[in-house]
Amino acid sequence: MPPASRAPQSGGAALELLVHGVGGATPQDMLDDPRTVRITGDTTAAMHRRVADAGAEDHPERYAERPVPEAYVWSNLTSGNGARALWLLLLPFMVVNLAHWMRPPAKGHPRLLRLYGTLVRLVALTLTVLLTAAACEVALDLTAWQCAGSAACADDRAWLGFLSAERGGWWSQPGRRLALAAVVPAALVGLLWYLSNRTWSAYEAQRPPTGYDENAPDDPAPTTRPDATAPTRDASAARADHAAPHAPADHDGPGRDRTEARPALGRPGFWYGRRLVARLRAAHTAAGFLTVAAALTGAAVRHDREASSVLLDALARSLQTACLVLGAVVVWVVCRRGRSEKRLDLQLERAFVSWLPATSLVVLALAVLHTGWSRPGWRSTGTLPGNATFGVLTVTQGVLVVALGVVALLLHRPGHDTRTALHGLGGPAVAMLACALGGVMSGGVAQRMADWLDGPATPGMGAGSTIAPPVLLSWQASVIPVLLVLLLGPAVLLAARTARAARRLGPAVESDYGTGDPDPVRTGRIAAARATASLTDAAPALVGAVSGATLLLGAGSVAGAWASGNVPGRAFDGAHPAIASAAETAQALGSWMIGFGFLLFVTWGRRAYKDASARRTIGILWDVGTFWPRAAHPFAPPCYAERAVPDLTWRMSSWTRHTGGRLVISGHSQGSVLAAAAVWQLPPATRGRVALMTYGSPLERLYGRWFPAYFGPGPLRALHRTVHCWSNLYRLTDPIGGPVRVPADGDRPAVDRDALLDPLVYGRTPQHPLPEPILGHSDYQADPAFAAERSVLLDRLPPTLPRPRDAGADRPTDQGSSGRSSG
Repeated sequence: MPPASRAPQSGGAALELLVHGVGGATPQDMLDDPRTVRITGDTTAAMHRRVADAGAEDHPERYAERPVPEAYVWSNLTSGNGARALWLLLLPFMVVNLAHWMRPPAKGHPRLLRLYGTLVRLVALTLTVLLTAAACEVALDLTAWQCAGSAACADDRAWLGFLSAERGGWWSQPGRRLALAAVVPAALVGLLWYLSNRTWSAYEAQRPPTGYDENAPDDPAPTTRPDATAPTRDASAARADHAAPHAPADHDGPGRDRTEARPALGRPGFWYGRRLVARLRAAHTAAGFLTVAAALTGAAVRHDREASSVLLDALARSLQTACLVLGAVVVWVVCRRGRSEKRLDLQLERAFVSWLPATSLVVLALAVLHTGWSRPGWRSTGTLPGNATFGVLTVTQGVLVVALGVVALLLHRPGHDTRTALHGLGGPAVAMLACALGGVMSGGVAQRMADWLDGPATPGMGAGSTIAPPVLLSWQASVIPVLLVLLLGPAVLLAARTARAARRLGPAVESDYGTGDPDPVRTGRIAAARATASLTDAAPALVGAVSGATLLLGAGSVAGAWASGNVPGRAFDGAHPAIASAAETAQALGSWMIGFGFLLFVTWGRRAYKDASARRTIGILWDVGTFWPRAAHPFAPPCYAERAVPDLTWRMSSWTRHTGGRLVISGHSQGSVLAAAAVWQLPPATRGRVALMTYGSPLERLYGRWFPAYFGPGPLRALHRTVHCWSNLYRLTDPIGGPVRVPADGDRPAVDRDALLDPLVYGRTPQHPLPEPILGHSDYQADPAFAAERSVLLDRLPPTLPRPRDAGADRPTDQGSSGRSSG
């Protein structure tokens, strides 16, 4: 790290806590030294120092002119072992979870806030049912019902021979084939439960640091003594938690918190979602098992009714009733309450909720027994009953998304920040994208399986086709080419606008560098980099266009499937030849594209499982998508911030408490978001000894626009008032970072500094004989302005306080065998 440009005027020990951004980094790169030592932490996330700085607390006189650099490496939280590649399959769940946090800011509307959270959780529940229904479609309908029941399909596949209806074996009866095939979707639900429970134990079940009064004022008082607030749970807080028999009511927003002035990310329970995730996990697991049970009983009940089997029909109706009752209980559990943030909710759900998955599993076992009962006269023809499930799910998702949009508009009152993405409709738009992703994944696996089982024929088109997936899935696949054609217009428009912007920026680039001998090629490259970086600001319009088109085309596909009852290639038979040809082409292209997309998805995940570099690329997606706690879907990838934010909070608290020294926490890219969240969690007195430095930061450009209730103008200005000092560096060529737009407040200067020049110099100079590269989002620390601004922040912090006598016993380097050198 570049040293401070001059000795801090305040004097005394200072720590610079470095937090890397997306994509990860090594401690050697962050500290610019091949020999580093792990100060505290584990192989997943840890603090590192240079070997020469390991004992900095014992020799403060050596650091009078520069801070002690310490790097927090958290990249393994999102791109660690190969199993993380399987998180790609959970992408729709992650996206719908983001929709929960995208609500507009609102105060005094607790019912609307509660309704918003409830609607998002219901959309998330439909995604679990959709994924399970897709697994049932592949295993039960396409394989066990249609292929095993057809001699032409089963004879070509030896692994299906024992299920073939033509061979007359014990498994040849349709009910027994379905009962055996039900193992696949049931195992999928069990795997999701296992992964959620495992990550819940590692993330949500870890308590964050606590210890200061919930009702204390948020503005820091002048610091005149060492921070005596320990980052541990005191006895009074523990007694208060155990005295409360129940958690507070639904907290889907800050409107219900009695401490209104406190930002949401500063509440003690914000990074502790233990109870909510446990409750939602029970409900979603039960919903998955009940979906499989309903598919089995729905297939058997039609035969029993036609065969006049009174006993079996009565049992089937009893099982259907049990599925409906338990399904209503699942919906009630999901809607009952949201997050509790104002304090640590240490309670777990009662046995009624905890036993919900087990009860549903018992119903599923009874359904398997009932469906597998001997029915000699049963024959499987056509498709499995219950294909209307996909239509009902699609309509339900559309209605919920529209209702969510109405609530979001009511929350986004006139006069709110005009930079909020889609005028407050960011959450509904992203929820629609989550439903679309779920539809593409479920339709892709069904279409690909049908193509594979059907051989060269096109599923559902006759002429040798024996395997037919649900008609609605074929319609949904057919609208994908139409969607791509519709998006071609906005893409061309953006490209043309970027080219025009690059031409307009040329004079501004030459003016910024003050060059007397402009180079058109050099100017054009810098202007193009700035224009391309500005495309990020057009993302809301593109997301809105995709979501709106998806909603309309999804409604059209449902209407077409229900009105015609046939696949698009057959629904337009007899129409004008151009229309019929277009429909057949759309179905063929859509079936191929959705199957190819699913295969590409699986291939990417397989490559990431074996290749660490590919896993880091996927980790960039998780860096952004899994920052937020699992508030809507328990099967989403876990929230790494529930580990990283407490780590940073503990480290800052322990340094200021045990050394009395100053601290600058500097975060790059996503690391700046973690740094801001950690500073919000600090006790007010500790914040008075901390300076915040952000660079390449998406705090306002991405988070402020898409998550205005948590990073909008109000929360960012509140952070500016509570932290001792804050500086933000950015470049016009950076596609991710940007200004945070927090103005001066009294004697506190504006947070943003002038935009850094990128490249550092325009042409060749004696100091830079070769052309400097355009850095964009990387290498901010290579700019001399970084070290100069860090020195300014250190000078503004109050002087080092007297060191407590027992500080040496608690210094962070006393880790025994936990410290480990590298390099």
